[in-house]
Amino acid sequence: MTPTAAASASEYPSRPENPDQVGILAPIFKASGDPLRLEILRVLRRDTFGVLELSQLFGMRQSGMSHHLKVMHKAGLLEPQREGNAIFYRRPLHLDSDRLVDHTIRQIFDAVDRIPLAAHLQEKIHAIRNQRADQSQAFFARYAEKFREQQELIAAFELYARPVAELIGQRAPKQRWKTALEIGPGEGGFLPVLSQTCAQVTALDNSRDMLAKATRTCIDEGLNNIDLIEGVTENLRARGDAFDLIVANMVLHHVPSPADIFVDASALMNSGGCLVISDLCSHDQDWAKANCGDLWLGFEPEELTSWAHAAGLVTGESLFIGLRNGFQVQVREFWKPPEPG
Repeated sequence: MTPTAAASASEYPSRPENPDQVGILAPIFKASGDPLRLEILRVLRRDTFGVLELSQLFGMRQSGMSHHLKVMHKAGLLEPQREGNAIFYRRPLHLDSDRLVDHTIRQIFDAVDRIPLAAHLQEKIHAIRNQRADQSQAFFARYAEKFREQQELIAAFELYARPVAELIGQRAPKQRWKTALEIGPGEGGFLPVLSQTCAQVTALDNSRDMLAKATRTCIDEGLNNIDLIEGVTENLRARGDAFDLIVANMVLHHVPSPADIFVDASALMNSGGCLVISDLCSHDQDWAKANCGDLWLGFEPEELTSWAHAAGLVTGESLFIGLRNGFQVQVREFWKPPEPG
């Protein structure tokens, strides 16, 4: 055998050293070897959908969709997420790049993410998000006068507002923030903190009723540097706005697509900017949907971290606050890395 042939045989052995490593890959490739299943993985890039929603997206019967989801779940491509009595599906949160199986799954995700979603799927996803948004807005329109009372069934405002304010207070002198955005200010209870921290503050809410209450707070508190806007983060991106600090207090569990908040926040933040979020950890108290207008029953900390990293943000400080009624609040800090040079 020539030296070249010997090297070739060494680099490419005829039999794998660990046959089991090959065997465990087969279910992954089998489960992903279907165009529809690859499309499902694409729409779940940032979103979480239920079986009925996925059936609606792809125009197929629920039984057929359930079969595909079962196969993909068994192969590790998807994981179920219980939201009260409903089951939603998402991509797995815990993927270790050092494990062959997880590395392979991540490569599949990376490959399908390179392909843009078809226009008709984007339209259907937008329609589902609008349905969710309408549900949330209807709740706030109905309970605008009892907003604080309804929210405090879960957590009193001070329990999460105080640690968020303290975190911002620790960072502000060093960062010298000038502009801030609060997404979903509610009654405007946190606006005095931001008004004192930054020269110019924008308060954004898609509920006209809640924005009216925030306006009243600004008048009563004499806050003259607050710009109140009715709309969503996409509207601010279209305007070309930019902020040093973005805050979202107990908002994510009310929005149709929580992952998009991270994407939009990253686009709206100046280099070196900070996003501070307080929200519920994942829980099983389904009554919160009917009584508090929640679309989601909290979030795993890893979910927020994953969405933030996908949006190009870096994780900062984390604080977890346990409540006596069984809920837990997470206060999270995410940073937009400074531009090189």
